Amino acid sequence: MGKFHIHILQIGSFEAEIFEDLGSHLVKVFPNVYCTTKTYSQAFLKDAYNPERNQYHSTFLLSKIRRIVGGVEADRFLAVVDVDLYAPRLNFVFGEAQCPGRFAIISVFRLRPEFYGLDKDWELFTSRVRKEAVHELGHTLGLLHCRNPLCVMYFSNSIHDTDRKQDFFCLECKGKVLKALLS
Repeated sequence: MGKFHIHILQIGSFEAEIFEDLGSHLVKVFPNVYCTTKTYSQAFLKDAYNPERNQYHSTFLLSKIRRIVGGVEADRFLAVVDVDLYAPRLNFVFGEAQCPGRFAIISVFRLRPEFYGLDKDWELFTSRVRKEAVHELGHTLGLLHCRNPLCVMYFSNSIHDTDRKQDFFCLECKGKVLKALLS
């Protein structure tokens, strides 16, 4: 089995440490993986903005990502944005992914403690980013939501659900990940 390539799209400007932390975490969670990161302009998001909601449509962005990475060779693509995302019939989403598929997106906007009126907390913030990234990449491998509230694949209805769960797969979900990566 060859190396599994996850290409991270940094859309907009971020603290560089986020992507260093995320890349090293993904290598620990997914076997035989390597990550690359490329920065894209914040202008990429413009067409997905809904002024009535003051949010960006995540499903629209997923389809747009597929078009811009046409020449990039990778097994999975994970876009990271710092804007508020929504999907139809939902107030907001932390992320969205094709299930199964090759494309996922997460937003760090609601993962920042400051969004909830708390002080900056780098450890809490990066923990949340890792969890949402692993969760959405799990979906790209065909994993559905897990009933185990500690598993990274548990559905986060609120930030409290995200904070409670771990940043890796439970044994059952890990088995599904290994099976998906080997097939």
